[in-house]
Amino acid sequence: MDLLLGLDVGTTSVKAGLFDPAGACLAVAGEEYRLDHPAPDRAELDAEVYWRAARAAVRRAVAAAGAGRDDVTALAVSSQGETVVPVDDAGRALAPAIVWLDNRAMAEAREIEEAFGEDRVYEVTGVPSVAPTWPACKILWWRRHEPAVFAAARRFLLVEDVLLHRLTGRFVTEGGVQCTSLLFDIRERRWWDEMLTAVGIDRGRLPELVRPGDVVGPLVADAAAALGLSPRVRVVAGGMDQGAGAVGVGNVGPGIVSESTGGALTLQASVDHHGGDPTRQTPVYVHSAPAAYLYCPVCPTGGMALTWFRDQFGAPEMARAERDGGSAYDLLTALATDVPPGAEGLLMLPHLMGAFSPEYVPEARGVFYGFTLRHRRGHFVRAVLEAVAFMLRRNLELLAGAGATAGEIRSHGGGARSALWNQVKADVCGLPVVTLEGDDAALRGNAMLAGVATGIFPDLGAAGRSLVATRDRYEPDASAHATYDRAYARYVQLFEALRPLFADPGAG
Repeated sequence: MDLLLGLDVGTTSVKAGLFDPAGACLAVAGEEYRLDHPAPDRAELDAEVYWRAARAAVRRAVAAAGAGRDDVTALAVSSQGETVVPVDDAGRALAPAIVWLDNRAMAEAREIEEAFGEDRVYEVTGVPSVAPTWPACKILWWRRHEPAVFAAARRFLLVEDVLLHRLTGRFVTEGGVQCTSLLFDIRERRWWDEMLTAVGIDRGRLPELVRPGDVVGPLVADAAAALGLSPRVRVVAGGMDQGAGAVGVGNVGPGIVSESTGGALTLQASVDHHGGDPTRQTPVYVHSAPAAYLYCPVCPTGGMALTWFRDQFGAPEMARAERDGGSAYDLLTALATDVPPGAEGLLMLPHLMGAFSPEYVPEARGVFYGFTLRHRRGHFVRAVLEAVAFMLRRNLELLAGAGATAGEIRSHGGGARSALWNQVKADVCGLPVVTLEGDDAALRGNAMLAGVATGIFPDLGAAGRSLVATRDRYEPDASAHATYDRAYARYVQLFEALRPLFADPGAG
């Protein structure tokens, strides 16, 4: 059997999915983990957790599909971007991974911005603003604050790189995951040597560059044994999760806009060149599709805002889900079904780890505004769902200004499982929301990339015709959209009113 395995390493979970070339998803398995937050602006994780979770997810997916060790032909890996791990010659982590949500490197971000200027950074990297999120800032932070770690690090790896090394023994990376590092020139598809010099490293301390969709190598024996697979399995570099997810919903050419509500909220619009946005506000990524780029606005806390609410205020639903089966998220969103659009005046700003696109305010904080004695937990759940939809609308407006207009929204990620959330997004944005068969677009995209890389499909178009299929379509309700127009205006007004407080360093 020529089965295709997708592996996607997200912010709070790893997922593995097994597909056959005819389009059937045979099994999906996931392993969750929790980030460490040693300080308000910090987010870390023991890098070994990524491998342990990946190993468990792959084994569970293969077992659930009833597949044998020789049935899998290829495995493609995608991951979150911007999370950095310093490693030694053997690939062992020398410190916890600094996760992309981490904002400790604010001073280093300012230093880089002053040295290069935002216009120059955008021209070379497609990144509109220099923020502590980017790996160059994190590496400079290690150099400034933990010089022993910085000096000992043989290489600085992103999460996809860590997994590719464990799977193949090679230190490799590609432009799809490196495009937001500030270290990579997306026009020339090579390292940006001026930035490397500024942060104090050379090319030898970074992985070898390959292209998104390239075969990196076969599984090394140890990895094959750990995963329960044949060492003949070929490992493919899938790119950043946003690029792989766009591939997985058929978003591989101009004219299509998709969104993913996973831990973060992200939007994707395929474009054929960098430089199409005269405002220089739209992030430009290297697509996992060949020779393409991706407009990709990112909001740090999308679905993670609902996860936070579940963990802090959803104990009854979590206990019930544990006892009876099912999802605590479904039980929570059920509380919001009887709450009218606009949550009876309750608004949320979902910036639990800073605001990113289109407002680059890493100091921003989450806010609930307008609640009264009348409001119940269902109102707060609804306000979370609506807040993410408002962020979506704000970034659709950004994309439209850059020339990437949407006639519909292709929705994927964990949030696409919620019919209520999909309807809220349609009503807020005034556009149809389309979901696809199978919830995990990045896994499907990885399977498509693996199939093309190994010759099972001639190209991504053919892979999409086999693996991408529409599931549901949510049409906007005119009355709800009118209500949300007013609520959206208040959402924007609330953010602008609080912006001076966010900039106050004494605000916490």
